[in-house]
Amino acid sequence: MSMNQCADQLVLALLPPERIASVTWLSRDPDGSLMHREAQKVAINHGLSEEVVQQQPDLVVAGAFTTPATRMLLRRLGYPMIEVAHADSFDEIRTITRQVAAAVGEEARGEALIARMDHQLSQLARQSGPAIQVAAWDGAGFNASEGSLYNAVLEAAGAVNVANRPPASTYGRPDVEVLLAAAPTLLVKGAGTGRRAGLQDNVERHRLVQRYWDGARTLTVRQSYYVCGTPFVADAISGLRGELQAAARQVQAPLPFAAGKTL
Repeated sequence: MSMNQCADQLVLALLPPERIASVTWLSRDPDGSLMHREAQKVAINHGLSEEVVQQQPDLVVAGAFTTPATRMLLRRLGYPMIEVAHADSFDEIRTITRQVAAAVGEEARGEALIARMDHQLSQLARQSGPAIQVAAWDGAGFNASEGSLYNAVLEAAGAVNVANRPPASTYGRPDVEVLLAAAPTLLVKGAGTGRRAGLQDNVERHRLVQRYWDGARTLTVRQSYYVCGTPFVADAISGLRGELQAAARQVQAPLPFAAGKTL
């Protein structure tokens, strides 16, 4: 039984449906899960300790964001449990995949998933083209900081995130003047399709942002591409590379004020 959105995907990748008591309801959301189709084949839970008592799993797979109170209670009740850390790099994806695979007795399956990911990442690295300058933000601020899985995914997909370089790297929020100075080819918005607009989106509605980055220069990336570290991240990177290249081809020319910059 998995009680964490990211752990859900590892469990679904490693085990057949008949060995899974349940995964969280979030695992069925295509915006947040690369394994949403597989999640349709098993029962769901809402992360409640009562559901663990009802389902009586042989193992509970919890995550870094599973509530401490729930984890403490389940330990007191004697349920076997492992806690899976959030992965912020490809190395950490390998680590947590091996952790869960060992816990469920599927070491060979885990190694096969890692080998597949490594082969795909190696191919992507060999096929890299010209870097595409992007500014990653999630409405409330410049995003995909160095050391995050999101940034690793962008880089592997062939993007250079100007949010990690001056002048944008010194700002925590999307500022129009800073954006103009950075002059990225594309805006990359990491947001689910169902996210509601808020006050933080006002910068995106600024007339200069709409003038220079509206339409083809804005690319919305599904959160499932980077929110959870799984061995299927290379599939997401391959898809994102195609989306980035297609968007860059539509742009055709650098921004008029991007002196010395390339697409």
